Order: sequence, then structure tokens, then C-alpha cells
Amino acid sequence: MPAGPRSPYLFRALRAFCLGAFFELGRELESGADIPVALEEHGGPNRPTLYEYRPLIGSFVEGRAERLGRRDDATEALIALKDEPAAGIFAQAHAGERIGEDEALRRTILIPLLMRTAEACGAFDWDDDAFERAYSELELSLFGERRAYAALAPLVGLTAGGEIELGRGLRVRPAAAGELTASWPEAGRLLPQDFGREVDRMLVLELERDLDGTACEVPDAPAEVGLAVSVLRLATPGAVAAGPVLFERLDWRPYGVRPVPPLAAQVPPGEPTRLDPFRAQLAVQLQSRLGEAPGDPELLEALERWELALFHEGPLRSDELREALEALFGCDEGAWAAAMRTAVLLGETARERSELLTAFRALLDGDGPGARAEDAVRRALVETLLHPDRSELVVALDEALLGLRPRPQVTTAARVVAAG
Repeated sequence: MPAGPRSPYLFRALRAFCLGAFFELGRELESGADIPVALEEHGGPNRPTLYEYRPLIGSFVEGRAERLGRRDDATEALIALKDEPAAGIFAQAHAGERIGEDEALRRTILIPLLMRTAEACGAFDWDDDAFERAYSELELSLFGERRAYAALAPLVGLTAGGEIELGRGLRVRPAAAGELTASWPEAGRLLPQDFGREVDRMLVLELERDLDGTACEVPDAPAEVGLAVSVLRLATPGAVAAGPVLFERLDWRPYGVRPVPPLAAQVPPGEPTRLDPFRAQLAVQLQSRLGEAPGDPELLEALERWELALFHEGPLRSDELREALEALFGCDEGAWAAAMRTAVLLGETARERSELLTAFRALLDGDGPGARAEDAVRRALVETLLHPDRSELVVALDEALLGLRPRPQVTTAARVVAAG
């Protein structure tokens, strides 16, 4: 650190904590403890599988984090951190778990700093340069004018030819080999089964945001991931899910691990699918529209009911789809009114509208949803999301039913969805 630390008091306190921890952990190794070693598998479709032994220094430290966090030098380091207002965003890292400020700072600053220093040293032989590099990264994060936030959630049930932007800071991209386990040693046991090996388990959903340096909160990444999964299920459609957890970074440092909303994390029955450029464009439009949807609770209710139906069979599936249709177009006039409006919206000809009503009749009478009725509910959701105003769309459909105006035209995007 040629220019010297910006906060000498914080530098000394964190250095003392790391030095003390190195001494304790080094003595433990001399007493016979072993650093665990992982056999990492590197492979993928159409290429040979390679194996690598990697010492899990971070896991060794993490397993002793609680004990190290109770040391006197850890207490002094926490006092120094709490004197820095810029550390406030780190204190919020585990707020949802209802833990205290001290524990949040231990998990997001003290232990990661110790782990990064130990990994740079190759174990617990102290190196001033290694600590100073790790501390410089921390100080840049604490006192920089901007912060870079990212959250990564594993995706299952989906393939893609490359990186695909979804808008609002979200993208689908191939997972880099080892990128999760390198920053989060516990990731190996939290990833979906066969993630990184099966062709439909090679992608991550990534959220990136630039934050002001004074920001004290990070984005609600679980909610953003849940919304994106809903969009992908509407646009593809396929047996798509994310999680079960997402991994957060702040200025490229591990920040937290949070659960993905249950509805988004559960894998629906069905086959994997591909996110091609046409459906990617539709996903971008839906993502933008759903970001504005909180002002329309009936639309959100319809979407939730439709997604719940994906996980049920028989009468329960029919009930959820019927309630989704009614929330979307019932307008306090019942499921039959919703079915008539949907048939006018999606049916290009009188024959198509008649066939849709026949399919809806079985759904509304409880005889089972049927593939055509299920797909019609999905297409109606997409079409409504793409329309600027649901209430205006309902008026237009009613006037079309009365012969007062032509039926609203189905968008090109909805035709893409109709192709399945």
C-alpha cells in the first residue's frame, strides 16, 4: 500500500485480527489438523472431464469462523468497523436472518478478509503484501464513490447459445467453471444436482447494479430473480427454475447467500427448453412490463395462479387455471366472461374462437384443463402484459363482442409464444 491506508486505525485493527487468527490456525495445523482438499471436476458437453485437487483453505477458516469471531482482536476490529459509516451496507447483509450487526460484519468483512489473505498466502504463513492487497480491495469497496453489486442464481431447465440480456440489469449467461465455488466454498452443496454437467444446467441468471457509494441497502435480488423466472416460464415455455439460493457480491467480494422464492426455485414438470433470440426478445418485453405490474394486483394474481398450476395435476390444476383466467379477465363478472374475452382475444377466426370456448368449457366445468386451455391462459397472460393497460384491453374486447369494433390484434410476440 504505497499511499498508505485511508483509515490507519481500521488497518491496524483488521491486521491485528488476521495476525492473531493466523497464529491460532497455524498452531492448530501444527497440532495435527488438516486442511481439507476437494477433488474438482471440470467438464462439459463434448469435452473430456478433468480433475483437480484444491486445498479448501477458505472452508478450513469458515469452519472455525465462530470461534475466531469471539477473539478479543475480533472485538476490536468490529469496533473499528462500526466507527466507519461506509460499513453500514455490510451490516445489512444478513438483515433478513435477524442476526445482529456484529455477526453481519463478521460474515461479510472479517472472515472474508481473513480467507482472502490466507488463500493469497497459501495457508497460514504470514505475508504482509498479501494482507495489504486484500485490505486495499476492502478499503476501495468501503470508500469508493460507486459500488458494484451482483447476484448469481443457477438456472435449470434452460439452454441458450450465449449471453442474453433481459433488461433491468438482468441477464442469462453461461456459468464460468468454478466461479461460484471459488468465492463461496459452501456453494458446492447448495447448487442444483448435476449443475455444470448437464446441458440444461449450464446457465446462471445474473443481476448487476451500480450503487452509489453512500448506499446502505442492496437490491431485492430474490424478488428480481423470482420475477425473471416467471418471465422465462411465460416466454419459452419450459420446466425452468432458479436457485435454490442466489449468491451476492459487492465489489467482487462475497456478500451474502439468500434463498430464491419457493415458487421460482421449484422445478415444474416438463422438458428443458431453449431460449432462442425470438423468445429472448419477448422475455425482454415481459421483463420490462412486469417491472411496472405492482399497480395491477389482479394481473399479478393471475400470473401467480398460472405458475401454481404448473405444479399441480387434475382438479387442483383446473382450479388454479380457472382462477388465473378469472383474475385476468373476469372483472367481477365471473369465469365465463373471462373465457369469452380470452376467446375473442386469441381466436383469429370464428372457428378458432369456438374451439377455444369448447376448451374453456371443460376447464370451467372441472373436467380437466386440457393442453389447449392451459396454453390459452399462458398466451392471454403474455398478450395482457404486452398491452399498455389491462382495463382498456377489457373494454376493447367487450366492444368487439358486441360488434362495435374489430377485435384487438394479437401481437407478434404472442404468436411466438403460441408456437410453444
